[in-house]
Amino acid sequence: MSAHSPDASPPSPTPPGKPRQAAVAAWIGSALEYYDFFIYGSAAALIFPKVFFDPDHPATATLISLGTFGVAYATRPLGAFLLGHIGDRLGRRRVMVLTLLMMGVSTFLIGCLPTYDQIGTAAPALLVLMRMLQGVSAAGEQAGASSMTLEHAPEHRRGYYSSFTLNGTQAGQILATLIFIPVAALPDDQLYTWGWRIPFLLSALVAVAGYVIRRNLEETPAFRRVAAEPAPAAPPLVHLLREHWADVLRVVAAATIATVSTIFTVWALSYATGDAVGMDRSAMLWVGVVANAVALLAIPLWARLSDRIGRKPVFLIGSLGSGVMVFVYLWAISTGSYPLVLLAGIGFFGVVYSAANGIWPSLYGEMFPTRVRLSGMAIGTQIGFAVAGFAVSFAAQIAGPDGDNWVGVALFTAAFCLLSSVAVVTGRETFRVPTGALGGRRENGREGARTAESVSP
Repeated sequence: MSAHSPDASPPSPTPPGKPRQAAVAAWIGSALEYYDFFIYGSAAALIFPKVFFDPDHPATATLISLGTFGVAYATRPLGAFLLGHIGDRLGRRRVMVLTLLMMGVSTFLIGCLPTYDQIGTAAPALLVLMRMLQGVSAAGEQAGASSMTLEHAPEHRRGYYSSFTLNGTQAGQILATLIFIPVAALPDDQLYTWGWRIPFLLSALVAVAGYVIRRNLEETPAFRRVAAEPAPAAPPLVHLLREHWADVLRVVAAATIATVSTIFTVWALSYATGDAVGMDRSAMLWVGVVANAVALLAIPLWARLSDRIGRKPVFLIGSLGSGVMVFVYLWAISTGSYPLVLLAGIGFFGVVYSAANGIWPSLYGEMFPTRVRLSGMAIGTQIGFAVAGFAVSFAAQIAGPDGDNWVGVALFTAAFCLLSSVAVVTGRETFRVPTGALGGRRENGREGARTAESVSP
């Protein structure tokens, strides 16, 4: 039924929510959760090859250690199906509490694990198990927090408020890196015995803080409205895959833009501090801190711009621009010049990538109706993120035995930037679509408008 047909009534307005409270809860929770997630990335590049793997084969140990970073991305799709179903059936708040507790506990346990020298191959096996639990947790975190903020936000500011989820993620990365800077500066005999455990053990505080922050969150007006209606016969996942499969695939392809983040955060750090270049560990960690600090400012600005001109043009600035800037950044590392690396890192990750990174919560979330929004975002993003996670291992192989083929890694990363751009270009523009009409269908189940133009004011 067309939106302009005589029988089509305008979508009922979304009741007012609590956008500031939802945004603050999403920001703090995401910062705490992704502190846990990112300290693993730093440790996988700098610490774990010598702690959990055979030290007599350093090149192989590094390759496998970086591979364990990607293991969490392999379990993310499983977590997305499970937590997406819970979130669309029982509510966003329950998912947001569950994910934080799961992440905090699994990360704390990593800090308690015995090493390779103590129990042999059982050590990396336990490490992988904990990493898998981290992946399940992360699968529901961003989709849950993004759905919460988007559905609480005023219709003309959904981009801005939903960007707080990713802004918190960047803050978590800053916190993780700041913790690792003094740890990485410890003498080797202290670093590889007890020093590396400190950031992981601090996750006990994350679990407690996350529960306190999120236990009193209110459900969104949109979800309460849908939950009050008679439930459809088909479960949310069945409805999602039957009615919205094209947008799920679109999100999968677009979400591979996260390859930029994993290459910047993990592979580039390993490349810069390895034998091929030999830059200082602490100096490279500071590059990440400064770039992420700039991203904290850039993300809400890009998001506000998307509320004015649309999601698609802002995302394309970030994705296509990142495909160019990855060459600049990796070239800067190859020169060994700290000023060049810092400037390139700020421009690449702090400014350009933030355009895509900051607005995907609204871009992806607006593709789906409330009843399947969390599932659609979680499943689509986590499959795409799984590709991004294992991109680190492929990059290590592309770089060759000497680890210095940065051009090949840059081309590899740019290919994913192009793929994500094509996916977004083929989608609808949604920044002016009323919240009740998002996903192309009315919330009461009646056929709605299929394009942004047909429902735009």
